[in-house]
Amino acid sequence: MASKPKELLEELSHPGPHDVVRGNLALAGLPGVVFTPRSGLGLPGVAFGHGWLQPPGRYRELLSHLASWGIVAAAPATQRGPLPSHRMFAADLRSTLDIVTGVRLGPGGISVDPAKLGLAGHSVGGGAAVLAAAGDERVKAVATFAAAQTLPPATEAARKLTVPGLHLAAKGDLVTPATGNAEAIAKAWGGPVQLRILDKSTHLAVTEGSHWSQRLLQGKPQRRTQRLVRVLFTAFFLTHLTGTDKWRPLLTTDLKRATIDFDPSLEAAA
Repeated sequence: MASKPKELLEELSHPGPHDVVRGNLALAGLPGVVFTPRSGLGLPGVAFGHGWLQPPGRYRELLSHLASWGIVAAAPATQRGPLPSHRMFAADLRSTLDIVTGVRLGPGGISVDPAKLGLAGHSVGGGAAVLAAAGDERVKAVATFAAAQTLPPATEAARKLTVPGLHLAAKGDLVTPATGNAEAIAKAWGGPVQLRILDKSTHLAVTEGSHWSQRLLQGKPQRRTQRLVRVLFTAFFLTHLTGTDKWRPLLTTDLKRATIDFDPSLEAAA
């Protein structure tokens, strides 16, 4: 008997069955962090792009949560200045996928299947993830939170993408409001796509801990938003990178504080 979305939400809110190990991407030539299950072969892998001025450490719980559910999650610590190159950031995300698929990640018993790769990101990292996906046929799914437009435009890159996309926008975001950013990217998407609006949420809601950039950017960490992002990202990548259907009800149902704003596949089926 299939579980109800509320039951799945509760289950996926907690860490998964895997012990998590943290590693350093710098050992493979790229500054950043990687979180992996302690063991597992043929695992899915996701490269995550940080937000403007943000260190990857502000997403530690999100990356660790993905790893606890069997997903290798890595985040490069590049392009962190006030004028990042979006094109180079996208290249760094593709390089991160090269590392997790081609470099030994631990003492043994860990490998990533190159046919199970995804990209994710926050703010400019979300826009860069879209750019990276448009230039990498290995990528099978893309998820973003408060995605920002980029140069070149993420909306133009989105038109080329036929893989599933999940875009979460914060209703109270004054830095990258949905209109012109996540909404525009979602509506330009060339494949199956969903846009959700997270109520009572702001631009920095997904980040963790404190950082000096909070003096410049609107919002602050919000535990309820972090929980929703962890759940939806994990359900999305497990569904589209591993082929399991267990978590699919979470992706087709309005959730409290995370309503579906745009999903052509659901509208067509109605």
